[in-house]
Amino acid sequence: MNGDWLIRGRDGRLTVYLPSGDAVLCRAERGPAGPWDAPRTVGGSQKLHPGPAVGQGADGYAHLAAWRPTVLGESGLVHSTHFRPRLAPLDWVSIGHPDKKGDRTGPPAVAVDGAGRAYVFVRNKDGGVSLRNQKVKGGWGGWQNLEGQGVEGELAAVTGESGLVEVYAAVPGGILHWRQEGDGKTPVRSEGVDAAVRTGTLRALATSAEQTSLFFTDLSGDLCVWRPGGKPVTLLAAAGPGPVSAVRCDIEGHDCTVLAQRSASGRVAFAAYPTERESAGAWWTESGPRLPADAVVSVALDEQGEVVAASLTPSTGKLLLTRRKDEPGLALEAWREI
Repeated sequence: MNGDWLIRGRDGRLTVYLPSGDAVLCRAERGPAGPWDAPRTVGGSQKLHPGPAVGQGADGYAHLAAWRPTVLGESGLVHSTHFRPRLAPLDWVSIGHPDKKGDRTGPPAVAVDGAGRAYVFVRNKDGGVSLRNQKVKGGWGGWQNLEGQGVEGELAAVTGESGLVEVYAAVPGGILHWRQEGDGKTPVRSEGVDAAVRTGTLRALATSAEQTSLFFTDLSGDLCVWRPGGKPVTLLAAAGPGPVSAVRCDIEGHDCTVLAQRSASGRVAFAAYPTERESAGAWWTESGPRLPADAVVSVALDEQGEVVAASLTPSTGKLLLTRRKDEPGLALEAWREI
């Protein structure tokens, strides 16, 4: 999944979204910190290509996008909304192709603005970024070409505390950035930055009222942070090869950013530091069992606003969960299978 696949729903229950063959599955808690429902298929019986995306609005609703096969050699994008964890997600609805027709162009990314409208971003055939979003008065607008060129890997879409949507893209030797300048406006390209980005490692997070932060791994293996208008800073060596998952939370009265990543050893590594104060430093602490190479991790906040983390091993379908203990620091409970 491109995006945070572990989320807290509108009613406080946790939900996970799990790619499974040619479908996406979802599972939800039956009650806060309670047992979990069995997996259910998102969006009906349509067959999907791998690489779906998920985004969540301030209203708690989840929005998903994915490619599906259409005619031989061609594909189209579809969208579904999931209003509450215990309800079934809506059926997939076609939103077309950024180039009108053709095969998949790249993994989609989803963000949801402050009014609850979904924005689906995807690379187009020219190597730039295209967007289709829900309109102010309902329905979908047409595809818009945001331009750019040389885009590689997954896009990182994010909604700022202002409710305005942003998207980041990696290109050879740098990062591109687009941002809305007002409610319902088309995101416009702002100044990018030169950076040696490892493809497939972008993850963005709203970190203050004014800014979002982009996390990425550079070609030397360091985990870096960039906020538009400044220069990338090195936080610490990446724990492993994939993207980090990130969430903001309160730890002992301090606004902190918590990062999680599958480490090179196979365990899940956590780090925390004061939000937007990378100069304070951070270090990894590993937790849980050793996981297979395809395992991924996601972090969120539970119904009490405490850190919760999940790991998924797609090859086996094994899903593990841990929560922060009621202790100082970032102490975690034992991982358990759900």
